[in-house]
Amino acid sequence: MAGLSLERQAQSETLLELLACVSAGDARAFAELHMLTRSKLRRTALAVGTPPHDIEDILQETYLKIWRNAGRFDSSRASAMTWMSAIVRNTAIDHLRTRRLPTYALDEALLVPATADPSRIDDFDYARAEPIARGVLARLPEDRRRLVALAYLEGESRASLSRRFGVPVGTIKTWLHRTLLAVRKDCLAASAAA
Repeated sequence: MAGLSLERQAQSETLLELLACVSAGDARAFAELHMLTRSKLRRTALAVGTPPHDIEDILQETYLKIWRNAGRFDSSRASAMTWMSAIVRNTAIDHLRTRRLPTYALDEALLVPATADPSRIDDFDYARAEPIARGVLARLPEDRRRLVALAYLEGESRASLSRRFGVPVGTIKTWLHRTLLAVRKDCLAASAAA
């Protein structure tokens, strides 16, 4: 039990250090912060009642807020994980309110356990998946590849993409949804073949 407490304390200190680096604009620290927290924040968003098909949008918006507001984090008020969990919770609730879906209490969302071993946060093999994903993305038509990059790498909003591409927001959402489904299908096929 004491070992688990020490691990949590070490993870908490690591998150504090990473947030400090992120507040200074350190993209590598942000990538590490993302890797260490994505599973917990995903589970928190699901615990609030977010539909699974909306999770990626919620997480993208959450991490943009974390990136932009890392300098405002106050460790005397909350732990780093509690602060980030509150951001994902509030983002998910705002999303649900626009759709008028029911939400659950913050206490339930915060009860989602953090992984005790930070090195085992996710069983996904990112090193194996990256070349597959790069190849699949490279085969997309240029306009769809640009759309995905602007939305998911640059964090451009759907409304901004709508203006940029000259189509309604609903069309942007449809294009992104269909493109991601196609990318997922191609990645799964390439993964199975590898």
